[in-house]
Parts: sequence; structure tokens; C-alpha cells
Amino acid sequence: MKECSEKCLELGVNCPVEECRMWIDYDTDLNCTNITIERNGKMTLREISKRFGLSFVRIKQLQDKALRKLGKNNEFKSFFGK
Repeated sequence: MKECSEKCLELGVNCPVEECRMWIDYDTDLNCTNITIERNGKMTLREISKRFGLSFVRIKQLQDKALRKLGKNNEFKSFFGK
């Protein structure tokens, strides 16, 4: 976990750095994606959609796009022996 996430978790304060690429508008997880993952582990697409304020369908579209991109990456394929 990033140092800033650890510090926010230690102090129990919401992340003040909205410019951070890990920042989300979700107070329960101190506005930090790293803390969300640390606290919750694997999450469903519906749980993710709630945190990001996007529809389940949009989260599924983003997941599919990311998986397609990874599928085109030769380094990723060789890592998984494909």
C-alpha cells in the first residue's frame, strides 16, 4: 500500500488529495482505492459500481475493455503461459 494510504489509515482521516489517481468519493473507505482493496479484498462489480457512482453495466464495460487490452499484451500472455 502507498505511504499516503497507510498514513490516512493510521490517522483515520479521509484522503485530502483529490488529484491522486487512487482517490474515490467514498468516505467509508477514506476516499482511497488502496484502502478499499485492503479492507474488502475481492469485490463484486456491483460493490465497485456503488463506490465509483457508476452503473453496474458501465463497470462491466470497463472490465471487458481492460481484459481485451490485457489479452493483446504479449507479456501478459507469456506470464500466464498462453
